[in-house]
Amino acid sequence: MIFIDKSKHIFAFGPNLKPIAEAENGEIVVFETLDALSNQITSEEQTLEAVDFSKVNPATGPLYVKGAKPGDALKVDILDIEVANRGVVVTAPHAGVLGDEVKKPKTKVCEIKDGYVYFGDIRIPARPMIGVIGVASLEEIPCGEPGRHGGNMDTKLIRKGTTLYLPVFVEGGLLAIGDLHAVMGDGEVCVSACEVPGKVTTRVSVLEDMAPPYPVLETEDSLYLLVSEENLWDAIKRATELGVKVLQKALNLSWDEAYMLGSLILDIEISQLVDPKKTVRVRIPKEYVSAKDALRALSLE
Repeated sequence: MIFIDKSKHIFAFGPNLKPIAEAENGEIVVFETLDALSNQITSEEQTLEAVDFSKVNPATGPLYVKGAKPGDALKVDILDIEVANRGVVVTAPHAGVLGDEVKKPKTKVCEIKDGYVYFGDIRIPARPMIGVIGVASLEEIPCGEPGRHGGNMDTKLIRKGTTLYLPVFVEGGLLAIGDLHAVMGDGEVCVSACEVPGKVTTRVSVLEDMAPPYPVLETEDSLYLLVSEENLWDAIKRATELGVKVLQKALNLSWDEAYMLGSLILDIEISQLVDPKKTVRVRIPKEYVSAKDALRALSLE
């Protein structure tokens, strides 16, 4: 097992990253992470005004996975997510969906214990998830931005027990993980979830010549195509195109049949609305298409 401590992190994905650890195909790797603000805020008296934004959204890594090459898929099994016992929620003017209505920056510290997040007297079931997870891209992309490489997708379904498939663009993939949340609602509307440091235990594997055009998430009963684009409608349209393509290729349908079937079984969902690119997901029930068949269909993209 490999352990990568939180001091080893990056602030951008790109082609010139230098790996700080190497893993065998199928090896277990633990990533220790800072929170999205590099642990800079520790009390409600501190706000985003005091944050050094050059240190926002650190991702622990990058990890070189032996055998991974461009055109492959990097399979990341999320075996466990541990979070600290305190997290923070922040907002500020012009941040988030309703940022124009925010008068001044504010911070809320939340205690996390016994499986719950405490927002004052309000108790919320904790649902630990990964906000930033990605591989090296062919151009430099800040960790705060999502894309085909993964990155800051802020998808609450990337949690313990799921598997993420990422396209490999450079040798070794160069995987990095950060921005854990104790809980987040779809959209992350105020620009922040319950931001928290922690540890992520993964198993990394290589699927030869199976790179999807965008990240694919597998849960117990569903597949999700995670698409990030500048415009929300563009992301929705692209995700729908890919979902229909999967149905067409995997089920040997005509395009029109796949389009009509998609209107019956595909679900379009929003992951986040507050990053430089917006992230949506299209859900495909696994009772119709397996992960292997979906990846095979998408690798022809």
